[in-house]
Amino acid sequence: MLPSEIIKKIKLIDIKTRLLVEEMFSGAYHSVFKGRGIEFSEVREYAYGDDVRTIDWNVTARFGRPFVKVYEEERELNVILLFDVSASTLFGSLEMRKRDMMVELAALLAFSAVENNDRVEALLFSDVIEKYVEPKKEKIHALRIVRELLSIDPVHRRTDLKTAFDFINSARSRRSIVFIFSDFFDTGYEKSFKMMVKRHDVVPVLFTDPLESSITDNRGLLLVRDIESGARTVVDLGHKKTRDAYAGNISSFRAGIRRFFVSLGIDYLEISTGGSYMESILEFFQKRAKRL
Repeated sequence: MLPSEIIKKIKLIDIKTRLLVEEMFSGAYHSVFKGRGIEFSEVREYAYGDDVRTIDWNVTARFGRPFVKVYEEERELNVILLFDVSASTLFGSLEMRKRDMMVELAALLAFSAVENNDRVEALLFSDVIEKYVEPKKEKIHALRIVRELLSIDPVHRRTDLKTAFDFINSARSRRSIVFIFSDFFDTGYEKSFKMMVKRHDVVPVLFTDPLESSITDNRGLLLVRDIESGARTVVDLGHKKTRDAYAGNISSFRAGIRRFFVSLGIDYLEISTGGSYMESILEFFQKRAKRL
């Protein structure tokens, strides 16, 4: 049985994201994530204004009056949520941790997918595959995914993006939309990532926290603990070289991730716990819609 606190969070996320889906996100999601093509639906009698190129001449000849073919978008998509549950995603210096914001955005996209009759699945990972939720397209299934995201107690604490990407590359041949929710504190995943991009529509969502880059505003000795490995070290922020080196490392690391995404020509989101993910995702939808 789920703890009452988890049940309460599920209900709150359900209410919040359902309103967002109904009011603004469902239509935006539908417009920027297209189906696999156009398929034949039916024939009907010709009406003024119909494109003459759609006339079905065989049916027209049979009935002695014009009929046209009707086509519909082959809508059903497969959406994969790759969700990083390593310990670094539990960090947060403000009201929300990275993991909290990740869950809300994942819920929003899951509900948008099922609202549009798309199948959605989830892969929760650390440096191993922690949990897999098979693809379905019912509202209750989206709620199950939210429940798993909120209640997961990972076996491992470290991050291995390559493990998750390799799983998708080996298990999913059908083209899917792949959302990656992570702070991307890892290396060595580039080759697997590129392979995934060739097969799927990949949308990385990079989560950050303001304290990760503003720590240099402090002075004096600071005890730092690696949240994934548990290793501790003392950093003397009284030295300008130390502060500059830290800021430079974080800045260059994030810039490298952005350059990597841009080099592959893919859309990506960057979301800070110090801001609103709603603004970020709406801007993302608008930018993507302009390119279609």
